[in-house]
Parts: sequence; structure tokens; C-alpha cells
Amino acid sequence: MPRRNSQPMESTLLLNSSFEPLRVISWQRAITLLFAGKVEVIEEYSREIRSVTFSVKLPSVLRLLRYVKVKKSRMIKFSRANIYARDRHRCQYCGGARRGDELTFDHVIPVSRGGGKSWDNIVTACIACNRRKGGRTPEEAGMRLIKRPVEPEWVPSLNLNLVFRNAPDSWRDYLYWNVELET
Repeated sequence: MPRRNSQPMESTLLLNSSFEPLRVISWQRAITLLFAGKVEVIEEYSREIRSVTFSVKLPSVLRLLRYVKVKKSRMIKFSRANIYARDRHRCQYCGGARRGDELTFDHVIPVSRGGGKSWDNIVTACIACNRRKGGRTPEEAGMRLIKRPVEPEWVPSLNLNLVFRNAPDSWRDYLYWNVELET
């Protein structure tokens, strides 16, 4: 089993100039950005990339020199996992916390009535509440939403938690955005 510090050569964490994590990029892209003068190296791996005329330590963490404004919709992927993360794995009708395989999502306004596939029309629901509501609106089914669904203004912590658990040690100081620290 590989140690946490021994990471594949392909992983480089790219930060905005504000030190906000943007994405994980390949080592080839990292080297391209470095030689284009668009980034500074914050952390390095002990491994080197060598050519006939130079050698450079493989960057582990890079920071953009110029701030890049990130579009909100690019940061927050509309997906089942992110809907569950937004709703904290709780049914938005009965409030019960459930595992992912015990949840489904529900269209507040059914598709048959013009309801769309969007952040403000889809909520996390347990299977029992979803069946009870059926193809009706919450009002027609005599049910109340615990919280009105909206697009999150943050990247759900689920994504960063997954990265955080498998991240090289050199990334850990930069992956604090919406992440609860582990003991």
C-alpha cells in the first residue's frame, strides 16, 4: 500500500492568486504554465523532471500570478452528489438523515407540470417521502419543505473532502476552503 507522501507524478494543485484552490492539473500543464510565466511554485515534490539542457523539481502546488474570476456555475457542478451535499444528506420533507443509497432527489414542481431540472426545483428526499409525494406538488401532498432549494454559493465540501483525504501532504495547507479539519 503506497504511503501518503508518495503521490503519482501527474498531480499538481493549482491555486488562484488569492490562494483559493481552483483545480488539480497534470504535471505537463503545470510545467507549461511555469515556463509561460503565469504561475509561481509554492510547493515542490522531491522528484525532478530532466531534459538535456535543464532539470526542474516537479511542482506540487502552483499559484497563478494574476487573479482569475471564476464563474459560479463552473465551480458548482449540478449533480446528484452535490444536491445531497447541499441538503446535508437529509430528506427535505421529513428531515431524516440518510445514507446516499437511501436517498433520491425530488422535483418540487413535477416535470409533468413544467418543473425543471435546476437547483431551485430539486431537493433531497428519502424514498418514503418521495413515494408519498408522488407526482404532486408539496402542497397537494400535504407536505412542507424544510428549506427552500437554492443554488449553493460554495463548492460543496463533499468534493474537497474527497480530495483532502487523498491529497499529498504539501497540499494540506491550501485545501481549507469549506473543509472541516480532521483530528
